[in-house]
Amino acid sequence: MKVGAHVSTAGGLSKSIDRAQEIGAEAIQIFASSPRAWAFKSPSEEEVLAFREKSAEADVAPTFLHGSYLVNVGGAPELIEKSVESLASHMNVAGQIGVAGVIFHGGSHKGVGFEGILDQAATALRDVLSRSPSDVWLIIENSAGMGAHIGSSFKEIGTLMEAIDSPQVMVCLDTQHCLAAGYNIVTDDGIQAAMDEFDKEIGLSRLVAVHANDSKMELGSGVDRHENIGDGHLGEAGFETIMGHDAFRDVPFILEVPGLEKKGPDKENVDRLKAIRARAGASQ
Repeated sequence: MKVGAHVSTAGGLSKSIDRAQEIGAEAIQIFASSPRAWAFKSPSEEEVLAFREKSAEADVAPTFLHGSYLVNVGGAPELIEKSVESLASHMNVAGQIGVAGVIFHGGSHKGVGFEGILDQAATALRDVLSRSPSDVWLIIENSAGMGAHIGSSFKEIGTLMEAIDSPQVMVCLDTQHCLAAGYNIVTDDGIQAAMDEFDKEIGLSRLVAVHANDSKMELGSGVDRHENIGDGHLGEAGFETIMGHDAFRDVPFILEVPGLEKKGPDKENVDRLKAIRARAGASQ
């Protein structure tokens, strides 16, 4: 079990490896382009090579890309087209720089209900895969359950994956989103029940990453608000329970916390999570 973090690529993709080493991150998540814009600029050949070489030398892996926040596979046709193009661009860059896959949010069904957008969402994501390298994962992240967001339950995610019907589709579990969506993962019974449901609806073999975030909001709030490790409703004890569960033994934990100085994941949060890992008896 590796402890990693989302890190900045300002100045070039390869700079993310330097930033990972500065805070002690063993794995990373990065943006390949602005997450709040549709425009996508692919990295140069020189930057691709620099990232690959520096990543190998530093032994920082796995690496994940995070897709654009604008992606919505439950939206209108124009939005679907832009979402497919964006995800396909990210998948191809992931292949170029040699990272594990692209994590993305499904978006919102805009009140029509999950069943109302299931076919179009599955069709859109199959289209993404048809334009993507075959050795890169397309990774669905669970949502916090706010409003009409897609994928707050493991059943919805499993149903969508079944409709896509591809071994390339995997899942990233966000701890804050789980708590907000009503999964009481801070207790022994709660984490066992949650992962039993995950295994039934999705399959534990499809879990490839965890977004390790404490929560500003309480259980079942439906609100997506991340907090630093140990400072929220999950708490250090909650993370010890999670990290001690067998389902996560070989799964990287990637921090997306605000950081003590509100600049994103930092060494303090990495160190906190590593200390919890040690107490939980989980190994790197």
